[in-house]
Amino acid sequence: MRAFIAKSKIAGRARVPSSKSYTIRALMCAALAQGESQIKHPLISNDTEAARDVLSKIGVGITVAGDTWRVNGGRFHQSADDLFCGESAATLRFMTAICSLVPGKCQLTMAPSLAKRPLLPLLQALRQLGVNCSLRHDVNAVTVVGGKLKGGAVSLPGNISSQFVSALLLISPLAENGMTITLTTPLESRPYVLMTLDCQQQFRVTVGFSEELDRFEALKQAYQPTEYEVEGDWSSASYLLALGAVCGGVEVTNLDPESRQGDKIILDFLRQMGARIELGENSVRVEKARLRAIKADLTDCIDLLPTMAVLAAIADGESEFTGIERARIKESNRVAAVKEGLEKMGIKVEEERNKLTVTGSVPRGAVIDAGNDHRIAMAFSILGAVTGDTVIEGAECVSKTFPQFWSVLQSIGGKVELDGE
Repeated sequence: MRAFIAKSKIAGRARVPSSKSYTIRALMCAALAQGESQIKHPLISNDTEAARDVLSKIGVGITVAGDTWRVNGGRFHQSADDLFCGESAATLRFMTAICSLVPGKCQLTMAPSLAKRPLLPLLQALRQLGVNCSLRHDVNAVTVVGGKLKGGAVSLPGNISSQFVSALLLISPLAENGMTITLTTPLESRPYVLMTLDCQQQFRVTVGFSEELDRFEALKQAYQPTEYEVEGDWSSASYLLALGAVCGGVEVTNLDPESRQGDKIILDFLRQMGARIELGENSVRVEKARLRAIKADLTDCIDLLPTMAVLAAIADGESEFTGIERARIKESNRVAAVKEGLEKMGIKVEEERNKLTVTGSVPRGAVIDAGNDHRIAMAFSILGAVTGDTVIEGAECVSKTFPQFWSVLQSIGGKVELDGE
């Protein structure tokens, strides 16, 4: 599908969808709790549907009642079918760990794009805990032979993916001997691990951790069923907030100003760039202003790279973004995708291993291939609304996290036409 974007004036109010990260974490915790939990206002997207599907195949009962998912967990069984995780990295990584608790053999499969992303450090960590697991690149599959998890001490790097740490945290309270997790390199994307710990606490599980978040200790304990309400997604909000800053003004609702989500830092970045921001009880209003360049470390908010890069493209001066190396192993190589897209639009970009420099100018419209990456598609729609004459190829990929993105953009004044729906 292609999205044709004309120059637009943004105005109005838009509700941001629920958090993908919290929806999947809540699903996993509810699955590990014996009894019925309720997840209220979950995000319905490709990634969360993948998580629901694989959990249902190992014995987790999930029923839909309006805007609530009723989840009956705690009793796993071996699946007769492969557990297809689609393109959801969180689902694959969390389920790889959870399958260590499932009696018998589980085979997790994935879309080819997900198979390119790292998994080996998690498998190596599970093997330290005595789990029989392996990765077959020829069929894009992970095999895990589960049962009782003994637990003990385990170490792994913290700078490849925080999801490896979260995966171990999810199963750590259910290990027979508890679990101690030590990171051999500094943790990146720290907020996502804090989100996992926060979600566990909501299900009455407590994991101890060091101030540096390089050591975690869990005693044997049980998840308790609970009612869990999913908050709005700051990652998805970043595109709408950025649109307000460059194309008029917008009020974005369903946002918790006290959220633990790392991408909430978009507010600080926008302020530093000169945007006008007004906070409400559960909303943020951003109005257009002349933006100035910024220097920002994205180590703990790497998903903001595309959004920040397109803002820098129209800001006065030269912006520098560091802590970007892991963006190369997301749904696409986002560093390369951002550079290529901005250069097509006439913007000067300099790339180093862990730094991207963007010189603001007057961008022009272009055809942008999203490369099946939802964040590239949504970020470049921001510039498209500024310049007009822009086409986003593969626009349907937004369904991974924000299925209604194009209709929401239209509702606040975005001049978007979709072809090939």
